[in-house]
Amino acid sequence: MLDFIKKNIALIWAKKHIAKTKDFKTNAVKNQEDLLLSLVKTAEKTLFGREHQFEMIKTIEDFRSNVPIADYEDLKPYIEKIKKGQSKILWPDLPEYFAKTSGTTSGAKYIPISKEAMPYQIGGAQSALFHYIAKKNNADFVGGKMIFLQGSPELQEINGIKNGRLSGIVAHHIPNYLQKNRLPSWETNCIEDWETKIDKIVEETEKENMTLISGIPPWLIMYFEKLIDRHGKKITEIFPNLQLIITGGVNYEPYRDKMNELLGKPVDIVQTFPASEGFFAFQDDYTKEGLLLLTNHGIFYEFVPLEHCDSAQCDSHRLTLGQIELNKDYALILTTNSGLWAYSIGDVVRFIDKNPYRIMVSGRTKHFTSAFGEHVIAFEVEEALKATVEKFPAQITEFHLAPQVNPAEGLPYHEWFVEFEKKPENFEAFKSELDLQLRKRNTYYDDLISGNILQPLVITKLKKNAFQDYAKSEGKLGGQNKIPRLANDRKIGDFLSGFRL
Repeated sequence: MLDFIKKNIALIWAKKHIAKTKDFKTNAVKNQEDLLLSLVKTAEKTLFGREHQFEMIKTIEDFRSNVPIADYEDLKPYIEKIKKGQSKILWPDLPEYFAKTSGTTSGAKYIPISKEAMPYQIGGAQSALFHYIAKKNNADFVGGKMIFLQGSPELQEINGIKNGRLSGIVAHHIPNYLQKNRLPSWETNCIEDWETKIDKIVEETEKENMTLISGIPPWLIMYFEKLIDRHGKKITEIFPNLQLIITGGVNYEPYRDKMNELLGKPVDIVQTFPASEGFFAFQDDYTKEGLLLLTNHGIFYEFVPLEHCDSAQCDSHRLTLGQIELNKDYALILTTNSGLWAYSIGDVVRFIDKNPYRIMVSGRTKHFTSAFGEHVIAFEVEEALKATVEKFPAQITEFHLAPQVNPAEGLPYHEWFVEFEKKPENFEAFKSELDLQLRKRNTYYDDLISGNILQPLVITKLKKNAFQDYAKSEGKLGGQNKIPRLANDRKIGDFLSGFRL
């Protein structure tokens, strides 16, 4: 009876929520302009606002003139002041949290999350669930157990500001109506070693009525494989009432076949696009690709065409939502209600719809292969691989693409490091088709092959768990950590070479 009441309440809430979202879907462009000017006004008397003459900003054009695109290194001096406890630096108040992420040139990054922004982090996930419930007219999952594969919720403090991984921070804000159904236990969630943690999660969940599971695909796969090893059954046999998987962080498509095999029968999937800087988008239409861009969640978006994002004229190519074109790749630039101003997050998106605005995450600005000027991005290689697998059935666990500039003999080439779950029957035909599919999607690569500058790609087959071993070697096993699928050097490739079959 209690479950019946919970399900009906969830359905009512979902329908009310959908009704409230109509405005941002139909008035996104105007709402975005109003939001920017509101953010500027709020931060007018901060150090950043005074230095960039916020009091003079009356239009989007004024904002672009006064505030250049920034990366973490540009904002780091301001963040260091905040870490010392100084307020009115990037935002009027001290942040409620720092989301700590692993950087590259900057070391650890501390991304501020204000008290105004935190509800949107939670609200994005709730909205994704409400859209799903309303679309399916089904809230059965609320009666079962739910698991969120995430980082440790244990937080540290820097001058009174709590900091930790975003997923660990979010764990402190799970709504009360979900807490009783939520797994794993707090003690298990605090385990830092990912393999130990997964083993413990398996123990805590294997006999439960799991109805919702959330996490990024590589770590979901690791969890599912351990369950299958213990029980000798598919996941939907172990959890017969499993209704929904929520995933994010990476493109789900390259993992779909592997996930389907582990699951055993269809389970609904909702893809999301969260980050430490904000919750940007989620899948609201399950019949096609694309994520609904959240234009009313405290974030003003700008977009720079990918071909200009590394140029000296990058700032002169900034576009707003009303100026974008469909099926074109853009670097994503954010201005947020946590005090990030024209911040380049490093993600690349492409719009596939304007009514409402829907995006696909097509790559990372720093994750590409262009040792020969081809600038191949993640979306191109993922789509090429998807088309090839459809023609020559195979199953891919994970892959990485790196250039081989100085081979022992012959022309340079792209080297694909692939961990196959199931190898194609005709490997040479598979390899030729993959090269052809990439040539179709990237004309520069096609020119290099046809001009005999490069030889066709080479596939290096890897042993099982090669990518997990790489992640472990870097201290990035589990949580929200992701392995780049493309690189412009051979750091990852050289490590993976030690796992060739």
